[in-house]
Amino acid sequence: MNCQDCDATLNIPDDASIGEIISCPDCGADFEIAKKNGSTVELKQAESVGEDWGE
Repeated sequence: MNCQDCDATLNIPDDASIGEIISCPDCGADFEIAKKNGSTVELKQAESVGEDWGE
């Protein structure tokens, strides 16, 4: 599977589960595993939640 941002190869472990975050080794983009059916995996852009430090 390739990164949706930079087209680099993403290594997705066989034991990865839905909801797990995968990071691109080249550009650092984060993707969440949305669906998994055997070796077929569908990724979606991971939501970035920043710290608000109680503000």
